[in-house]
Amino acid sequence: MGVHLREKKLKNGLASLYLDYYPPIRKEDGSRTRREFLKKTIYVNPKNAEEKKKNKENRNFANRLLYEREREILNEENGIFNTVNKKRDFLKYFQDLADRRKKIKGTYDSWLSSLNYLTKFTGGTCLMGDINMDFCNRFKEYLLSTEKLKTIKELKLSNNSALSYFNKFRAAIKEAFYSRYIEENPLKHIKSIPQKETKKEFLTKEELQKLASTDCESALVKKAVLFSALSGFRWSDVIKLKWKDIQHTESGFFIHIYQKKTEEVIMHPISNKAVELLGQEQKPDDKIFDGLKYSDSINKIIKRWVLEAKIYKKITFHNFRHTYATLLLNNGNDILTVSKMMGHKNLKTTQIYAKVLTKAKTDAANSIDIQL
Repeated sequence: MGVHLREKKLKNGLASLYLDYYPPIRKEDGSRTRREFLKKTIYVNPKNAEEKKKNKENRNFANRLLYEREREILNEENGIFNTVNKKRDFLKYFQDLADRRKKIKGTYDSWLSSLNYLTKFTGGTCLMGDINMDFCNRFKEYLLSTEKLKTIKELKLSNNSALSYFNKFRAAIKEAFYSRYIEENPLKHIKSIPQKETKKEFLTKEELQKLASTDCESALVKKAVLFSALSGFRWSDVIKLKWKDIQHTESGFFIHIYQKKTEEVIMHPISNKAVELLGQEQKPDDKIFDGLKYSDSINKIIKRWVLEAKIYKKITFHNFRHTYATLLLNNGNDILTVSKMMGHKNLKTTQIYAKVLTKAKTDAANSIDIQL
């Protein structure tokens, strides 16, 4: 990379001084430019001593800045922190990171919510140089004590929502640190918000069978829901599945796809029953659930279907993924295998599902028998 001092002639006999970079550099807002205008001018043809003196002063200023920029570029190329990055807009950087996730609705919404709380906390101004341990701790406490945004009632933000938003904040800082916008990662010595257990609704095997035997107003929704219960696939993966993604080996059927949420390529085994549910195979590039689109009506259809089956639980599409994990554990599969089947990166995530009513627990409960 190189930087040179240049002049741009103006109409009034003056020339504007600027630095010319090659290749282009990133500005504070993240965009790229080749030119940095110094807001200094010189006389193209100085007529007197005063104009010559002014030229000398402005050239000296420009050369000092040129030296400073060369040193910053050299430091950055050698892994030394560039102090100019302290002036970059962290909120704009956070927004850019959120925008990369626009295609994953749930994740994108969570990133935007985190950004909204951060913007409210900072009053709309936050530079990379503002990020330190004290700032992070104060934002953490703010999330734990603040009210929900855009609500009629002043309700406190739930613990797990605060955890989710703080984790997005943590991910943004980690990304900024790896990009050398922040000199040190201030979060390495800050504990995350502890996760509180929540009730994860699921269907029993009997309820799932009952639901499968009940008519649904949308055959497509019914097929997608039952497939999620038999495979554990998220909505974001179900809607983009193509027939060519289903493959077969001597060991059985599996789905080979790029998973959006984890950003990983997976080979996920599925049962013969799940394949049977999908029906007759179509063209390789055709979507399996063609016509299925996200809308609030999907969960309304599921709600009416569940009530029609006389199941009195609050069930959404995602609860069928919970059902899959719970039934796997309830059928005696070890937690490590279930963790891999769910695509969890952390075993602790799978352990949330481990507190289920297994046959062993039921037998234990019935082992104490008295005559009444």
